[in-house]
Amino acid sequence: MTTVDHPARDGTGGPAGRPTRVPFPVVDEVARHCLQEAEPETVHIEIHLPGPLDRDRLTAAFTEALRRHPRVLMREAPGRWYRRRYEWELTPEPDTAVVSFAPPGRDSLRAARTRCLEAAPPLSASPPVRLEVVEGAGPAVGSGATDAVGVPGRQDTGGAGAGAGPGAPDDVGASGRAGTGTVLFLTINHTALDGPACLRVLATAAELYGGRDNTPAAPPVRPPDVVEPGDGDSPSVWAPPARVAPGVPESTPGNGLIVTELAVPRRPQGSPYTVNDQLMAATALTVAHWNREHGVRPRPLRITMPVDDRPRGADMPIGNGTRLVEVTFAPAEVDASRMGELLRRTARRTRALKAADRPQLGHGAALLTSPVVPVAWRAAVTRGLRRAAGPWTSTCLLSNIGRIPYALDFGEEAGRARAVWFSAPARTPRGLTVTTASTAGRLHVSLRWSRSLLGHGDGAHLRDLFEHYLHATEETEASGR
Repeated sequence: MTTVDHPARDGTGGPAGRPTRVPFPVVDEVARHCLQEAEPETVHIEIHLPGPLDRDRLTAAFTEALRRHPRVLMREAPGRWYRRRYEWELTPEPDTAVVSFAPPGRDSLRAARTRCLEAAPPLSASPPVRLEVVEGAGPAVGSGATDAVGVPGRQDTGGAGAGAGPGAPDDVGASGRAGTGTVLFLTINHTALDGPACLRVLATAAELYGGRDNTPAAPPVRPPDVVEPGDGDSPSVWAPPARVAPGVPESTPGNGLIVTELAVPRRPQGSPYTVNDQLMAATALTVAHWNREHGVRPRPLRITMPVDDRPRGADMPIGNGTRLVEVTFAPAEVDASRMGELLRRTARRTRALKAADRPQLGHGAALLTSPVVPVAWRAAVTRGLRRAAGPWTSTCLLSNIGRIPYALDFGEEAGRARAVWFSAPARTPRGLTVTTASTAGRLHVSLRWSRSLLGHGDGAHLRDLFEHYLHATEETEASGR
């Protein structure tokens, strides 16, 4: 997807003639076909700042950032049933208020997280993004926060949604006093946009607000990937993969969420695998362990991994810009006692998948969205195929944003971001997503699940398993395995 200029103006602030329209790309169209009210397709971004923000200045800066990335200012254009495409209609200004400020209170963070999961910004109003600000937040995770049972230093912010439990903490100190920090919650309708694109917009807003350079840092220098014969050798993708075993589902629909802060895993210098490969191995081991505990017969694990090759500068293409690949593991390969072998195998497979030239959702989706018949007919076919393909849907999704490339510096008073969390939708039949990002030398992990599959206690247990296995990936240097 590419950035598009503003529609022409007629000198009075309004568009001259009909607004510019852009056909839905493949990813947007497939997502639009499969919308569900019970499990909204939202992306949640949560940014913690150490100091306060001025309301008017922030609203003005974020609105101007939207104008500087006009591909965000869009709404779904109306059309007749027999049209052959959905279209985005670009607008010169937001149709509605985009920035809001949550009432302060001890539960304000948990309530804001819940709102990020419960309702997606409508596609009918430009832009399909909302920014909610929680003022007076206390210390960030790992700075005095307590867990749901009151154990200090757990470095866990608790859950979101109906399953959070009465003891799940907000980002306040142990005394319960409000702090001086600020938390920004960005809720994105994933039919239109993804997390990295909206983070780019927020970086522009930070620069406009604070007057400080938010140019993205250069990516780490790594030797070029060399894909050797057999690097992509993996189990067959034709067998139905393992499903995440049901836990204790909740009666209310939607998603649950836990966010936690961990140390970025260490790895030996010159190792053939990356932190992303460690995260992938830890995710596979976590799900395999969970399924063993629940008596599920071992099956191949298939983990979806978004790959994003876009530049991070001001000209970053805005929209849904990632392509999805699937990393498959045979049951015998997911063995923590052979961690070194698992990590090297994971590195070979992810390297081969990243190097492959493939459409965002594969060749089948590209064919399915060809505008040869009315889009309403394609919608019915897509929904039917999605239901039929349920048993072949991947086990879970791991989305590693990586090191946040922007300082997200809002100036002297508000300061730089000290924690950034993302979470991706977790609709069934997949039902579980793990999203990671690193800021200020710390790893920020979100586990998000479908409440029709798991409950809050299940999410907390999966978080503990993930932390255990991520730490285990560091032990290969000593063991040599």
